[in-house]
Amino acid sequence: MIACEYSGVVRDAFKRKGWDAWSCDLLPTDTPGQHIQGDAAAVLADGWDMMIAHPPCTYLCSSGLHWNKRRPERAAQTEAALAFVRRLLDAPIARIALENPVGCIATRIRPADQRIQPHQFGHDASKATCLWLKGLPLLVPTREIAPRLVNGAPRWGNQTDSGQNRLGPSNDRWKQRSLTYQGIADAMAEQWTF
Repeated sequence: MIACEYSGVVRDAFKRKGWDAWSCDLLPTDTPGQHIQGDAAAVLADGWDMMIAHPPCTYLCSSGLHWNKRRPERAAQTEAALAFVRRLLDAPIARIALENPVGCIATRIRPADQRIQPHQFGHDASKATCLWLKGLPLLVPTREIAPRLVNGAPRWGNQTDSGQNRLGPSNDRWKQRSLTYQGIADAMAEQWTF
């Protein structure tokens, strides 16, 4: 099961490797395929061989946590998000990978097992992504893309010269930012197929 995935990117990478792969998200899938539209927590005990989980990062990632002090209701949403992450990590599934940006999972639950970047998997992009693993090996980078240098600092194609993400404000910015890079999805499917 690919939990909290509407795009089908990771699901379809595993499908191509012969898995009976299903995505599960509250949203409908963007790509036709085996998809459960609903709460992933409701199907955790359904006998999955493996789960790759992408819980929403809005209330978990470092870039948004500063809002918790300014808006008290956000702190409660962070606690709810952490409870969901714990439920995913404690699921009765032998092999689990949970991914999320740098944030409070590492300080409130446990440190990440690995931090990866899209530029390690063939994409001209930077987006630090943490992996919490159970019963799975670390991902091995497949193809490093070199950055351009701006005043000695590395910058990739998705970054401005100051290091900010190039995506401007939009109604679907969250959706674009949450997509798993194809190279990472392919590496997961290749390296985690036993």
